[in-house]
Amino acid sequence: MNHEPHEPTRTVLYSDEVFRIQGAVFDVNREMGTGFLEPVYQECLELEFKARRIPFKSTTPLALTYKGLQLQKTYVPDFVCFDRIIVELKVVREIAPEHRAQAINYLKATGLRLALLINFGPTTKAQIERLVV
Repeated sequence: MNHEPHEPTRTVLYSDEVFRIQGAVFDVNREMGTGFLEPVYQECLELEFKARRIPFKSTTPLALTYKGLQLQKTYVPDFVCFDRIIVELKVVREIAPEHRAQAINYLKATGLRLALLINFGPTTKAQIERLVV
């Protein structure tokens, strides 16, 4: 009898919510293609989120903290969906390390745990990266 240890099952943070967001992103990408500026994709996603009944806030300032103290400066994400997922849009050749670092810092500073970094760049398919803290 083979008794190899089993790897523990890993749960994906907010998998159902992310699946719904991804569907909206891919629909916008299919409909609009490439070549638009970020505000165009943001407006299209707002319409798609509404159509899919995905709860979201658009460009709503979030408080930042430093050593438990609230800063005067705020962070304005493109979207916060389901009150817990930051959605940051980019239209760049490729997602760069500084884009990832910025999203991770926003997660840490806001206390949220998951960000989706979405690139509507020059490729035919939108790129989505999950960042978790």
